[in-house]
This record gives sequence, C-alpha cells and structure tokens, in this order.
Amino acid sequence: MRRFSEVGIHPNSRHGQNFLIDLNLVRLLVDAAQLEARDVVLEIGSGTGSLTSLMAPYVAAVVSVEIDERLHQLASEELIDFENVTLLLCDVLRNKNKLNDDVLAVVREKLAESPGRRLKLVANLPYNIATPLIANLLLTDVVPHNMTVTIQKELADRIMAAPSTKDYGALAVWMQSQCRTTLVRIMPPTVFWPRPKVHSAIIHIEVDPELRARIPDLEFFHDFSRAIFFHRRKFLRSELASAFKGRLDKNDADQIMASLDLGPTTRAEELGVDQLLALCEAVRSRLKADASS
Repeated sequence: MRRFSEVGIHPNSRHGQNFLIDLNLVRLLVDAAQLEARDVVLEIGSGTGSLTSLMAPYVAAVVSVEIDERLHQLASEELIDFENVTLLLCDVLRNKNKLNDDVLAVVREKLAESPGRRLKLVANLPYNIATPLIANLLLTDVVPHNMTVTIQKELADRIMAAPSTKDYGALAVWMQSQCRTTLVRIMPPTVFWPRPKVHSAIIHIEVDPELRARIPDLEFFHDFSRAIFFHRRKFLRSELASAFKGRLDKNDADQIMASLDLGPTTRAEELGVDQLLALCEAVRSRLKADASS
C-alpha cells in the first residue's frame, strides 16, 4: 500500500484489482506452484511486481500481463533487473471466450526456447476474469502443466463441486474432466487491499494428460457441457433436444439416454463427469452418423 501511495496509484475496480498484501500468503502461492528451472510462468496482473520477483529466480521465464498502464510502468521499474521477465501491457482476454493471441504468441516463444519447458499459470487473478481465463486456457495449444491461483472462494466451490449440489454445473464438469484440484488455503477479505466483500481461496489445479486423452473432441465437449446446464432444472432429454435443435429431437434423446441406462426424468446435475463424458460421446457419434448418412 505504501508503494501505491508513493506513486499516487489507486486500485481500479473496473479491472477487478484486489491486491494480496499478506506476504506469507504470496509465498504460499509460490510454494504451491512447485516451480522448477524448466518452467515458463504466465502471471496475470503484474501489480507492483512483488509476486513476479519472487518467482523469477526459480524459473526459465515469466510472462506477466497487466492491463493497467500505471501498474505496468511501476512493475517495469521494479523488475528492471530480471532478464527472464517479459511484461506485457494488454488485456489477457481477446473476448469473453478467447485469450489474447499476442499473449499466447509470447508464451509459445518462451516455451520453444529450450526443450522440455512447460507452462504454469501462477497469479493473484482479478476476480472478473478468473472463470474465462482458467476454463479457456484448457482450449488453447499452450495447455498449462498446472495452475495455482487466488480466486473467489465461491468460484473454487464451483470448480470442485460434486453432482447434485447447488454449485455443480458446466464449470465443474469441464475442469474435473481434465484436472485434479486441491484447495490450498481459504483467505479472509482482510488479506487484500482494497478488501473484497467475499472470501477468497488459493487453489492448485493439476492438468492430467490421461484425463484429457479420454475426450475425443474438446471443443465439442466444452460446448456440450455448457449447453446441457443452461437450464439446469430441465429434464436432460428436453435439454438435449433444445441444445441440438434441428439435429436431435426428444425421441433421439430418449434413445441415446436409454443406451446409457438413463431414465427420462434424469437431470444433468445428477450425473457425474464420467457419465457426462459418455453421454457427450454418444451425442457426438449420433450427430456424426446423421451428418454422413
């Protein structure tokens, strides 16, 4: 906070700026990321560069993205001695569903500089971009080895939710289909400045290549999982017919569900990830067969 006062910078709520001011928790975040010399770290929200400076000595490269021009300048001054840090002034998201191509290009460049490098996302994430960033990074060609981030506790609950609970939905299914998530620490509002109105959490998300390999078409599964939870209280047969209108009707949905021993009153929120993967592949195969006939 003192550094902000010195340069006359105030947090911008439009950018979701809540700075983690407990240095013990900043170190915990770094420790949980399990950084190694071969790692390329993607950090979102350079801030004053305090997290960046803790990570840089342990890794091959840090690509740190900051949307606020004042903070980008401040971080540039604080990190001038770190040759392996690249600071980008831009929005990490191109739009709600896509990451910025320029950011991905720099990450690819750093990964390609030496054999065996791997990507890790480590960040105190701005609340307003956490969901699209975490979810859509799994759809890029630079899938991270793991992601260690601070997010709203509510979002952590949604990522780790079990079937038939209020937090279970498309995000839980998408993340759990490919990753194993650990809750590292729950944090009160008092460890941030300015204080948010909610509790936060540090989570560690380990991407599992074997889990990802079970999904033949990631884009299709991503769209499928979002579509069938769009009206979460609807029966699944109606949701399928609505999501694939013009390609599947309720009779088709009944046939597909019966082949998987799912009854007509089944709802998407009752099904586990493995069941939804099987359902998605059955739908995809039916659509593919119809398209080729």
